Amino acid sequence: MLRTLFVFLFASVACAQQASAPSALDLVKQGQKLNGEGKQDEALALYRQALEMSPNLYEAQLDSGVALDLKGDYAEAREHFTKAIDLAPAESKQQAQRAMAMSYAFEGNAAEAAKYEQQVFDARMFGHDFVGAGETANELARIYLESGDTANAYKWYQSGYEAALKKPDLSTADKNLWLFRWENAQARIAARRGEAEEAQQHVAAAKSALDQANNPDQARFYPYLTGYVAYYLGDYKTAIADLGKADQRDPLNLALIAEAYEKSGDKAQAMEYYRKVLASNAHNPTNAFARPLAKKKLAETS
Repeated sequence: MLRTLFVFLFASVACAQQASAPSALDLVKQGQKLNGEGKQDEALALYRQALEMSPNLYEAQLDSGVALDLKGDYAEAREHFTKAIDLAPAESKQQAQRAMAMSYAFEGNAAEAAKYEQQVFDARMFGHDFVGAGETANELARIYLESGDTANAYKWYQSGYEAALKKPDLSTADKNLWLFRWENAQARIAARRGEAEEAQQHVAAAKSALDQANNPDQARFYPYLTGYVAYYLGDYKTAIADLGKADQRDPLNLALIAEAYEKSGDKAQAMEYYRKVLASNAHNPTNAFARPLAKKKLAETS
């Protein structure tokens, strides 16, 4: 009787321990939280545990790559993204391809990023997801623009605008929203080329389209536009003022403010904004260019 009771209790404890042990996916979710808090090393430790349990777990491969990019370990990150692309279920393939593109963007390698964005763009066009294709084209255009390639930036922003307009039931408001994005892009491209008059013409056209779109959620992008244009045309005082009215959670916006302060001779304020950039743990085009810059600038002063 006692032996039977002992066996029963032992089996119950073992089952309870097994039930309470986190699964590989649970570990990934815990890692995602840590990564979002800027604790990349701790997140990676959990991802490694998850991969020991389940080497073919797509989420663990993908999120390992994200954390490694944020650390600046780009080559190792792409090893994980390569595996993620191979392992991705059909509905996640584009997510993995875009993550790989971002990894190359973190290194400023627009040409390699384009290979993966192109695949996503083509798939969305083939599937008649014209708005999604337009967003992908704009994402690639942003990578080209921030890499200093204005010719390819123009080409892809135009492709994004034209793709979105193919949507048969696109509302008038959304047509104006896409027009705002297109004029916004042309203004930034002109500013980067030093073409002040053309840049201001596109700024005015962008404001008109934004007003007609009547979309309050997009309003924060207008001061970013005017601040961006002012910065690249050398008006740092206006850039600081306008960018200060834009989205203060956008790391590239913060990086531009930092650069404007730096060019104005206020190094202390510049360093403060570079530090703010590092609070973002996003894996997107804005952080792909802002984070490496902030790290470099802060390292130079340490």
